[in-house]
Amino acid sequence: MKKALAVSNILSWVNLIISGGIVLCILITFFMYPALPVLLSVILIGSITLHSYASLQLRKSILYPTIPLSKQTPTGIRLMGYISLFFAVMSFTNGIYMLQETKDLLSQMQIPDQLKKMNFTAIIRAFGVFFMVFSLSVALNVILNIRLLKGYLMMQLEKKNAEEEA
Repeated sequence: MKKALAVSNILSWVNLIISGGIVLCILITFFMYPALPVLLSVILIGSITLHSYASLQLRKSILYPTIPLSKQTPTGIRLMGYISLFFAVMSFTNGIYMLQETKDLLSQMQIPDQLKKMNFTAIIRAFGVFFMVFSLSVALNVILNIRLLKGYLMMQLEKKNAEEEA
């Protein structure tokens, strides 16, 4: 359980920082170009941010039993976890597509003359790898935290039963 907590802590912080940065970039883009439909993107990526925050709260409650877990946190971990898992699957398949169909993506891009010297093949492949690694990180974090939540809730139930018997 200590290893799972350590891995969950690292993944939660990494996912929190990356997804928070992506949400911030999306919102800045939205304020610059208000016509863009960004609500779905903010919800999907924001769910990773919320899940990571709830996971850190769960970790704190596991390590310090005197700090109780909020009543909404287990629901948040599950709900945001499933939304995050959906995003991870979509993002992973997008990463695979970007790696397999790089030439097709390049042919669809309209590249300005000033940027024609850049190696867009490498950029597209790097984004594809990033999406795949980030998706695996999100999926692993969700699975770990749902298992940790289940263990935490079982410990709380056993503690409650022991108190009632005494």
